[in-house]
Amino acid sequence: MDASSQHNGEASQLKPMRVIAVTSGKGGVGKSNMVLNLGISYAQAGRKVLIIDGDLGLGNQDVLLDETPQYTLQHVLAGEQPIENVLLRSKFGVTVLPATSGVAEMASLSEEDRMHLLHAVEGIGDLFDTVLVDTAAGIGSNALFFASAAQELAVVVTPEPTSLADAYAMIKLLALRCGIKRLGVIVNQAASQTEASEIFRRLSTITSRFLPIMIELVGVVPLDSKLREAVRLQRPVITLYPQAKSSRAIQELSTRLLMRPTSNQGTTGRVQLFWQRLLQSSYETENSDVQVGAP
Repeated sequence: MDASSQHNGEASQLKPMRVIAVTSGKGGVGKSNMVLNLGISYAQAGRKVLIIDGDLGLGNQDVLLDETPQYTLQHVLAGEQPIENVLLRSKFGVTVLPATSGVAEMASLSEEDRMHLLHAVEGIGDLFDTVLVDTAAGIGSNALFFASAAQELAVVVTPEPTSLADAYAMIKLLALRCGIKRLGVIVNQAASQTEASEIFRRLSTITSRFLPIMIELVGVVPLDSKLREAVRLQRPVITLYPQAKSSRAIQELSTRLLMRPTSNQGTTGRVQLFWQRLLQSSYETENSDVQVGAP
C-alpha cells in the first residue's frame, strides 16, 4: 500500500469531528491532567486524538507525558519545520501539538502568520477526528481565543472558594466577550457528590442571575490518592490505575461530552476548518471591553 492509499484509508475511518476545549479560571485545578486523561479515554475508544497545548507560554502536556518535544509550534510559525515534525506522538495513542514560549500570543499573529499556520495545518487535516484544547488558565486572551472556537467548552472548577470566583470571571468573559451561550462545568477534586452539587449550585445561581449563558454540570471527578500518585509518577491515571475512582469518572465524562449536541455549529468538518474559525475568532475576542470585577 502506498502512502497516499494509507492516508486515504486513515481518513475514511475517522469518526465525526469533535473539538472540545477545556479551560479554568485559575491554575492548579487539574485541567491539563484532565485533558490528557480524556484524550487517552477517547483513543482507547478508537478515536484519532490530537491534543493542542494552548498555554503558549507555560504548556505542560509534554511534562505530563514525560516527553521532551524537539520542536514546537514556534518552529512552524518560523517556517523552520513542517507541522508533521512538530507533532508529539505518545505511546498512549494520543498526539500532542506542543506549546511554545517566547512568541506573541496567538491572538496577535500577523495576517501572514495566520495564513502560514492555516497552510501548515492542511497537512494534518485528515488525520484526527477528536481535538482537545488545553487552554491556558486564567482570563487572558489565549484562553478566550481557543475556547471561543471549539464545538464544546468545559470549565474545570474545584471546591476552593478562589477557584469558584475565578471560574465565574472566566464564564463572564466567555459569555460577554465571546458570545458563548452554553458550556459544561467539571467539578474536580470533589470530596463527595453532595459537595460537587453544592459547588455547581452556587456557580449556577450567580451565572443565571447576571449572565446570558446556560451552564450544565457534565462531570464530577472525586478526590483520589491514585490520581495524585499518577501525576507524581508522570503517568496518566487512566492507564496506570484504570479502575481508580478518578479513572472511572473521567471515562464517564468522556462519553457524556461526546453525547452532547455541539454547541458551536460553526466548527465542523476537519481540523483545518477548526483553525480557520480559530484565527477568525481571534479578532472578535479582542474587540470588547468586559470588566470582571463586578457581577
